[in-house]
Amino acid sequence: MNASNKNIKVRKSADRGHANHGWLDSYHSFSFANYYDPAYMGYSVLRVINEDIVAPAQGFGMHGHRDMEIVTYMLQGALRHQDSMGNGSVIRAGDVQRMSAGTGVKHSEFNASNDEPAHLLQIWLLPEKDGITPSYEEKGFDTASKTNQWRLLASHDAREGSLLIHQDLALFATILEAGHQLDYTPVAGRSVYVHVARGDVTLNGVALAQGDAVAVDNEATIAITSQTEAEILLFDLPPAANYSNQ
Repeated sequence: MNASNKNIKVRKSADRGHANHGWLDSYHSFSFANYYDPAYMGYSVLRVINEDIVAPAQGFGMHGHRDMEIVTYMLQGALRHQDSMGNGSVIRAGDVQRMSAGTGVKHSEFNASNDEPAHLLQIWLLPEKDGITPSYEEKGFDTASKTNQWRLLASHDAREGSLLIHQDLALFATILEAGHQLDYTPVAGRSVYVHVARGDVTLNGVALAQGDAVAVDNEATIAITSQTEAEILLFDLPPAANYSNQ
């Protein structure tokens, strides 16, 4: 679905792929597993945004990845991570995890609670090159650091206390109070992807709700106004026109 502004392509929550496995309820912004839509294979270097709700004490058993930057953004609950690099931890709401799969890594992810669901966004990004040494990192970002401002979560140079991503991108998050406006000005030629994790907002006049997203090209300024409290992720990416996944 396209907004009236040709520079803004809207991805509505209801149009995403959906798979409910009982223990896992998952929505796919891009083609993933058994969900395939040739119009949504990715955007720039962004390949996966899965909104996952994992049932108590359930999760993903040990499985492998290669040559992908994998970011987990926790919205609610707790997720227990273990991997073949020897890392083991529990991440909670406000935490962000980065795993560079590189030459190959195995990991498992289980809901750490026996009572409450875990709600998260799992994000996959292409690395700048294949065959890097696998690595892992996690950090907590408190609500105050994201309230009504952009907080850098991940970047290619780990600036401002962000996680290191092996790709020319910057990932930001914000929590907007109701009625607040926050702008973002991309460098000319860059592509931007905005995902609404929760709440209702307008972006350059386009109404967006929880789970909605927009791909933005050739807009001088991105202006986001919240109708309710809202949590938003913004990806500043290499030009999407350089990739054949649109």
